[in-house]
Amino acid sequence: MSSAEYDFIIVGAGSAGAAIAGRLSENPAWRVLLIEAGPRDRSPWIHIPIGYAKTFYDARYNWKYMTEPEPYLGGRTIYEPRGKTLGGTSAINGMVYVRGIASDFNTWRQLGNAGWAYDDVLPYFKKLESNERGEDRFHGRAGPVKIGEPVWRPQLGDAYIQATVAAGLRKTNDFNGEQQEGVSYYQVTAKNGRRSSTARSYLIPARNRSNLHIVTEALTEKIVLEGKRATGVVYRQGANTITTKARREVIISGGAVNSPQLLQLSGIGPGQLLSENGIAVQHDLAGVGENLQDHYAGRLMYRINKNWSLNERVATLPQRIMLGAEYLLTRRGPLAVGASTIAAFFRSSPDLTEPDCQLQFFAFSTDGFDKGLHPFPGFSVLVNPHRPESRGFIRIKSNSPQVHPRIQGNYLQAEADKLLGIASMKFAMKIHATDPIRSLIDKELTPGVNVRSDDEILAYLTQTGESCYHLCGTCGMGPQENIMSVVDNRLRVHGIEGLRVADASIMPRLVSGNTNATSIMIGEKCADMVKKDHAAAGAQAA
Repeated sequence: MSSAEYDFIIVGAGSAGAAIAGRLSENPAWRVLLIEAGPRDRSPWIHIPIGYAKTFYDARYNWKYMTEPEPYLGGRTIYEPRGKTLGGTSAINGMVYVRGIASDFNTWRQLGNAGWAYDDVLPYFKKLESNERGEDRFHGRAGPVKIGEPVWRPQLGDAYIQATVAAGLRKTNDFNGEQQEGVSYYQVTAKNGRRSSTARSYLIPARNRSNLHIVTEALTEKIVLEGKRATGVVYRQGANTITTKARREVIISGGAVNSPQLLQLSGIGPGQLLSENGIAVQHDLAGVGENLQDHYAGRLMYRINKNWSLNERVATLPQRIMLGAEYLLTRRGPLAVGASTIAAFFRSSPDLTEPDCQLQFFAFSTDGFDKGLHPFPGFSVLVNPHRPESRGFIRIKSNSPQVHPRIQGNYLQAEADKLLGIASMKFAMKIHATDPIRSLIDKELTPGVNVRSDDEILAYLTQTGESCYHLCGTCGMGPQENIMSVVDNRLRVHGIEGLRVADASIMPRLVSGNTNATSIMIGEKCADMVKKDHAAAGAQAA
């Protein structure tokens, strides 16, 4: 079955894809098709910030990926949630708005990616923002994504900041400004108690454009190639298999798992892998699915001696009803914020010039969102190195688009990651041994007071560490002479015309912090490059 032709087909309506669709459809002369595997974002749990705890395991809106048994973690498998709805992971994540630091993007440039240094990408970060703080050198206020302050600042959080400062880290008020180092409350992609996903930010304003067609619950099965040019896609919606043509370009924005999977299913990737799975090799591209990077974290959890956490505020049905009423009436309170409200960015060694580790504070404790919060007051903390050296991969294990690919994080593969993991845990322990937090702690639940030596901490990280869900790098950007790169600095797939990838998969190196802001920036920058490239092509044709 065939359908109408479009100028651009975008596969994936996530953090980058929705932004690209919104921007390209600003040109009324271009017909744009946006294809999303998941349903529309109609669940109220998507839009209420605390709904993160509900969508975390909800297969309707979440791919719910698992890694293969991890060889450096004793064979454990690691959970990798990924958004499957309009807005993608921006619709189900913790809403943290952190970009990374200037040297992250300057490193991208040094790897051969002209146009991706910090000074090049900063205008796109500003362009996407409608920041509650207003416009300045680092922030914008006219963009589509609402960036706000947390509207619940518990007494426990304030005490945690005080202890962190007393432990030697300065207080800051902007992780995305001149200097990231310090402790503070996060800014978030939310305002007035409502999540600002990319669907809400880019697609709702564009919903009445006749040139933008959004298809949901449609799984893209492959890219159609004519020789070395992408000319369309094949997708399945219900019982129908539909082939759609792209007059200008196909843009893949499926994310760090789905984008390399789709390329491989389409015959673009490592030739041996494709042949082993019964797929005809259309273009042998070794780097597709390789270079997987992620932040790997250790968790510390405590019972406290004051009723200052979220745990006791949701312990009974009447309390939950009161919180719901507070949210409905004021759009404030615990239901109006994400899971983590405070962060600390710190150096593992005084010899360093910039932070290399991150701490995230949670004003609750739990053994898992599916198990509920503890029946006593508590808090928890995640700590992780910023720029891991371990590398994993995404590889298909079937020629069926329905079968999840192999995800291998190879967490703690690199010795440097082990050492930094230990150092980050020790810094958190230092904070927790400092007042006023020290005097609040009734019991250390994890890792336990008997875990203090390097060997004990490493064993704990190996046995219990978890993903921060910041997967990236699997369609890495780089010059064509780098045989492991997949796209060039304009995000065009090496060796294939009319095909780009734009999402977290193109990051050649993981950024120093959460990845959603950078993914949206990539979408903004991609749309701008597409507009400029086709304007230039039109001028040449004229």
